[in-house]
Amino acid sequence: MKVSAAVIFIIIFFTVSIFSQENNHKNLFVTVYNDNLGVVRDIRKIDIKKGTSTIELTDVAQQIDPTSVHIKLNGEVLEQNYQYDLVSLDKILQKYIDKNIQLIDDKGEMVQGKLLSSFGGQIVLQKNDGGLLMIPNVSKYRFSVGELPEGLITKPTLIWLVNSPSSGNQDVEVSYQTGGMKWHAEYVAVLNKDDSKLDLNSWVSIDNNSGTSFKNAHLKLVAGDVNRVQNRNVYPQVNGMVRVEALKSAPQFQEKAFFEYHIYNLQRPTTLANNETKQISLFEASNVKATKKYFYQSGGNYYYNNSGGQGKVAVVMEFENAKDNNLGMPMPEGKVRVYKSDGESLEFIGEDMINHTPKDEKVRLKIGDAFDITANEVQTDNKRISDKVSEQAYEITFKNHKTEDVVIEVQRYLGLNWEVLNSSINYQKKDSQNIIFKVPVPKDGKTVLSFRVRYVY
Repeated sequence: MKVSAAVIFIIIFFTVSIFSQENNHKNLFVTVYNDNLGVVRDIRKIDIKKGTSTIELTDVAQQIDPTSVHIKLNGEVLEQNYQYDLVSLDKILQKYIDKNIQLIDDKGEMVQGKLLSSFGGQIVLQKNDGGLLMIPNVSKYRFSVGELPEGLITKPTLIWLVNSPSSGNQDVEVSYQTGGMKWHAEYVAVLNKDDSKLDLNSWVSIDNNSGTSFKNAHLKLVAGDVNRVQNRNVYPQVNGMVRVEALKSAPQFQEKAFFEYHIYNLQRPTTLANNETKQISLFEASNVKATKKYFYQSGGNYYYNNSGGQGKVAVVMEFENAKDNNLGMPMPEGKVRVYKSDGESLEFIGEDMINHTPKDEKVRLKIGDAFDITANEVQTDNKRISDKVSEQAYEITFKNHKTEDVVIEVQRYLGLNWEVLNSSINYQKKDSQNIIFKVPVPKDGKTVLSFRVRYVY
């Protein structure tokens, strides 16, 4: 349905002069955080009159937090208003209740009268002769009204009442926080033939659903867990389709430590369009040394293993985020997708999430569960020695149907006040509640791990 051209008439909001400031951006800086937060610093050249006047800034984020706005200019700000009641057909009709409107059907015939009700695409109109016209579906009509109702605007707008000591153009710096912005990292790892090395590419995806576009902005990304107070105010939300723009190139971000976080500074201006997801290369690393391991959690749910009975043996890839391993940079939280060639093409073999990982720390990825390795765990004994002492015995049978020997790392949670009385394979004490066995299993063979634990209450 079309709205008459008369609707776009713009109401002047104040009796003093208002100077529209849409296309005078001098510099724009946008910092995006991991969780629904963007910080915008916008420098514009604005003609401000001496004394008291009103200036307005359009093209601000629709999800702006007005309480976070800071303005810096030669003068003082007496008052600030944030106008966000945007023009729409429903809002215009609501403003025209008890006022005259015109309806034009698809044949060009016109009906006019006083609008009594408008709800859910249905309207009630009082005609000039006093009769009522009830239209259950307005989709075949166009509307014509005299002017844009007061209070409705076409763009979210910040309006200030300022007092300046002089007239002329000056640089005005405006900064604010906005919702609807976030970024996250994704990684693509490609294993070599013998699973001893991998190539790792990292991308960042920036989502802008703030309600406005940021053109030729200086972009920074902050990685880390920033504490924020829950905001009780609710600001307008923006919905729309997400477009993906992939920009594959050499690493373009410069990383540096900042407070207890890390900042990634894009070394060129970029445009963040509204309702867009933009992907930019973060870094690439080749020939990263990696180790494939097999892991089993005894009697627990770690890596989704079943407690007791037939269990799953997880396949894990590990590598050091170190400089001598062609890495050694802070790795933001994100999903790692792992691929490997079957001799003809790259095939997806698994994925896992990593937390924010500093340099010189180990990265551990669960790729999946081993198809050709099985684990069967049973409790072979459970007896009460006294009121304060009990003993439990376990047996885990590992079978290896692969064509090479494997070593399975078995972790067992024991709790408190325990003592291992005997075990068929030596164990290591990981901490006060966990022990680890390294269980070798020959190709096309099996190994039985048995151990007995005493508890004192």
